[in-house]
Amino acid sequence: MITVLDPLRTALVPAGSLAAIPVGWLGQPRLFAGADRRDLTSYSNHLAEHGPLTTPTSAVLLALLDAARLTGRGGAAFPLAAKIRALRPRARPVVVVNGCEGEPSSAKDAALLSRVPHQVLDGAAVVAAAVDARRVFVAVTDPGVEVAVRRALAGRPDRDRFEVHRLPDRFVSGEARALIAGLNGDVAVPPGRRTLPTDHGVGGAPTVLSNAETFAQLATLVRLGPDGFARHGASQLSGLAEPGTVLLTVTGAVRRPGVVEVPYGVELSALAEVVGAQPSQALVIGGYHGGWLRPDPHLVLSKAGVAAAGGTLGAGAVMFVGDQTCGLSELARVAGWLADQSARSCGPCAFGLPALAEDVRALAAGRAGPAVAERHARMVTGRGACGHPDGAARFVLSGLATLADEVRTHQSYGSCGRADQAHLPMTRAQAFRGVR
Repeated sequence: MITVLDPLRTALVPAGSLAAIPVGWLGQPRLFAGADRRDLTSYSNHLAEHGPLTTPTSAVLLALLDAARLTGRGGAAFPLAAKIRALRPRARPVVVVNGCEGEPSSAKDAALLSRVPHQVLDGAAVVAAAVDARRVFVAVTDPGVEVAVRRALAGRPDRDRFEVHRLPDRFVSGEARALIAGLNGDVAVPPGRRTLPTDHGVGGAPTVLSNAETFAQLATLVRLGPDGFARHGASQLSGLAEPGTVLLTVTGAVRRPGVVEVPYGVELSALAEVVGAQPSQALVIGGYHGGWLRPDPHLVLSKAGVAAAGGTLGAGAVMFVGDQTCGLSELARVAGWLADQSARSCGPCAFGLPALAEDVRALAAGRAGPAVAERHARMVTGRGACGHPDGAARFVLSGLATLADEVRTHQSYGSCGRADQAHLPMTRAQAFRGVR
């Protein structure tokens, strides 16, 4: 069963913001529970729907996190408990909610902060209490989402603990060290040094930083306990140790794009049916730092399931590349966008990614073979100041492998005869057909 909210009837934040993106679910929702019945931006409505929240001690919280194996939902899937344990001792930490989604193919954190913000704020408050942090920073890039968060905070008794900051809307703004630089008043780009936020973060303090969905999942875990949390997810469906639900932003060749909450472990066919996916030649999953896969209807949508197919679930962006588009042209266009989005602060970003993008453009035009692009992709991997070159290279290499037949067609005839239908969006206006 899926429920999709009508964005025109759910006036939670100013028109034109990401709150207008449809939200739905497969099965029983957790994070969005009650969002089809009442305005959950109201703190009193939120408490009526979900009940009060306890504030466990650090030891109790870590035990909960270990039992549920809760990992970050921002892409890296790093265990939240490990971040807390890694905090530099003898210094008061801070907590950062990363709501910066530079990916035009991802809107899950913005949907949470716009429609059910107290789920996120509750989770951040739990962590802050457990680690004795007095300050919680909420970082966003969308102005409408900023308005929604500020409005939600106005009704909370702990509002003085939170600070809301809006950063530039760029792909790299959500990278952890870039985000910390922005909160510290510097340019929001990754610094050359690889200092861990848990050691030296906002204002030099040890910092627990995770994305909005991670904190929302934590609030759900605290309310339900590990057994209740595990009643949904891959631990029940397929024996995989991935309990709970996950948010997927589904775009591309679909009739109903939106943010969908699903239990870990559902198959791609179920998701494709509810979003109205068209016949597709490929699937891009994990966003533009993720990769290309064949659209196997039996693909298990979990971290382990996608990894077994050779991909990464990442931040949960799922894009269907329809049969009617030129997949190689789509790949070339995104490669160019990734090069433009770089911080230009290291050689792989400043020179390697533009060269790689040109290689793929030449390949799409039938002027070159894949060997040069593959060589450039491997040259930039592991050499950047952040993970952006690695992610862009992974995206290109997986695309060339998945589109191998089309690559040969372009080499032989200069074209496949299909136009670029922009199934891989460059903006959220493209992703959600002008919703934003």
